[in-house]
Amino acid sequence: MHTKTAINNAPHADTTRLGIVLCLLSMFIFACQDGITKTLVKDLPVVELVMVRYWVFVVFALILCSIRGGVRQAIKSTSPWLQIVRSLLGILEIALFGLALRYLGLAETHALYAVFPLITLALARAFLGERLVTRQWLAATVGFAGTLLILRPGMGVFELAAFIPLLCALTFAFFNILSRRIGQSDSFETNTLYMAVFGAIAVSVFGIPAWVTPTVKEFALIAILSISGVLAQLLLIQALKHAEASTLQPFNFSLLAFATLIGIFIFGESPDIWTITGAMFILLAGLYAIRTN
Repeated sequence: MHTKTAINNAPHADTTRLGIVLCLLSMFIFACQDGITKTLVKDLPVVELVMVRYWVFVVFALILCSIRGGVRQAIKSTSPWLQIVRSLLGILEIALFGLALRYLGLAETHALYAVFPLITLALARAFLGERLVTRQWLAATVGFAGTLLILRPGMGVFELAAFIPLLCALTFAFFNILSRRIGQSDSFETNTLYMAVFGAIAVSVFGIPAWVTPTVKEFALIAILSISGVLAQLLLIQALKHAEASTLQPFNFSLLAFATLIGIFIFGESPDIWTITGAMFILLAGLYAIRTN
């Protein structure tokens, strides 16, 4: 009996481990992307980088929809206006993150951005009517305390630029709330197509006038940035096929660790004890809140 149970559980355990590995790999690629973005935003407009990434995203979305049911089928949405709003939020979130990297370090930016799951909890209560348990309220309080440790208002080290990743986290939280609502009725292909096409149209309105011709090196980095973004998303999708979302959620926080290490070893950043402590508060609060899901 024990042998049979072990054999039946082995494939499930193996596929879960594969999902975790794929998730970690996608988080590492996302962190590398942020490092590339931090390099590029020194000389190129943030909106230009977002625009090119979305052009590549459109190609990916069209190929995906063509393979899985066709573009005509994918464009049918039960909530087209919500889809468009969500697309605009997606653009704003990426642009704000790139802007934050222009003024802040990778570690500090990611530490502040990491509060988005806790903000999402609060918004889910307000807009979706989801019930929050005591543990989640406690997690939100601890996460807020961690944010204050990083910001340190009133101690002479507060930067207005620190509001950028916080605004980015708020934007992404709203993006997640809309995704939950839309995801109940629209397919993955529909979500991807709307986000790519309407996002590309909107960002091109601002990106084309702001265009600055990149150097050969910058063009190569932009190409890597755009292609790796699609690759990371595909890895994350595959990870979710092999492991449950609740299992993978804690590993998403590895993005903060990867970004911090890249900041230290590539950009020579040295996060102070306040930032590290605040990030740990936010990280532990997020993990604690997720346990209730």
